[in-house]
Amino acid sequence: MRVLSAALSSQPSSAAAAYFPSSSKFHASPSASPCSTCSRFLGLKSVPTHKQHGSILANERGAKSLHSVFPTSPALVSSVDDLFQFILMGPLIEKLGFTQEKVAETIDKWILYGGYLCRLFRMNELTMTLPEKARIYHYYIPVFLWCEEQVQLHRSKFNEEKEIPPLMIGVSAPQGSGKTTLVFALDYLFRRTGRNSATLSIDDFYLTAEEQANLRSQNPGNALLELRGNAGSHDLQFSVDTLSKLSKLTKEGMKAKLPRYDKSAYGGRGDRADPSTWPEVKGPLTVILFEGWMLGFKPLPNDVVKAVDPQLELVNKNLEAYYDAWDKFVEAWIIIKIKDPSCVYQWRLQAEVAMRADGKPGMSDEEVLDFVSRYLPAYKAYLPVLYSEGPKGLDPNRLLVVEIDEARNPIS
Repeated sequence: MRVLSAALSSQPSSAAAAYFPSSSKFHASPSASPCSTCSRFLGLKSVPTHKQHGSILANERGAKSLHSVFPTSPALVSSVDDLFQFILMGPLIEKLGFTQEKVAETIDKWILYGGYLCRLFRMNELTMTLPEKARIYHYYIPVFLWCEEQVQLHRSKFNEEKEIPPLMIGVSAPQGSGKTTLVFALDYLFRRTGRNSATLSIDDFYLTAEEQANLRSQNPGNALLELRGNAGSHDLQFSVDTLSKLSKLTKEGMKAKLPRYDKSAYGGRGDRADPSTWPEVKGPLTVILFEGWMLGFKPLPNDVVKAVDPQLELVNKNLEAYYDAWDKFVEAWIIIKIKDPSCVYQWRLQAEVAMRADGKPGMSDEEVLDFVSRYLPAYKAYLPVLYSEGPKGLDPNRLLVVEIDEARNPIS
């Protein structure tokens, strides 16, 4: 990784704009365009084309070694070759159709994006642990490259003269699975590569504190609707208005506020944040990252949900209106898959223990169990269908399923 550190330390902050312009394609002709980023990283006097780069790094049987091709030190070439081999070991490579040749042709992107994320998460390229390296090169960057392809596919459907609405990518993942951090990384990479992006969570559409109190009083004894979370505790008209407005941010000068929810308000019961604190996004908007723990859930037959938990029957009925409020706006989907919903309890407990260790207020173990128990019935009822069928109206070609383990790392 020494070559990465040396190159990134000299990389100007405008590198993304210089090498990855905000157009539908990064290079007009990948097979002939110079691989200038890799040349700078390796200190080359001559500039190999992407085609040459692919033949060099593919490292297939009979291919020449890196040492015999690049006129630079073996140590530097070995660093890039090691990274290349590490990337190919990733569990998402085959799923995404990334061949050795394709990774080789885009290795400059992997290096540049890796540098961006290391700085974002304050990692030192020289001392990255194996889990940190895997999180960057086996998870965040492959998913971002998939998102880039989805943006290009979306924009290719429109004439150049026509205003192009932003692509909405839905990220459905259980609580504590790392979806917020993933979206944070994707949003950062979009911005660094010249694309205007916005992020939203289903949490941003929760009812106000007063409305949630009314919902609680109207459903006495139903623990699933006592607090925010399940279907019925969101302002669906507010979400429709917001998502519709964002989808129309296609011109310079247009702008809109992104709603936010304050979970700490009213002693942790939460309330919609003051609109004066909401961030603002300006047009033209390229992509919207919309994440949530129950995004894509579909209503089921009553006997199915009652068998899980009788209190889920009303939640299931409320869910019927959610497609028109949320899912129909989503064109591409990322679904983070887990094997056992009980992981949610473990992840939440870890977070609260860490908060308490830092001297911050956090829930006790008993409070965590009570909190998560209000979500587990929905997980048990709806996750199997989400994993087997996908969201309503899904285009299978616009879906990426990432299965993760208990450590939140992607697995094959």
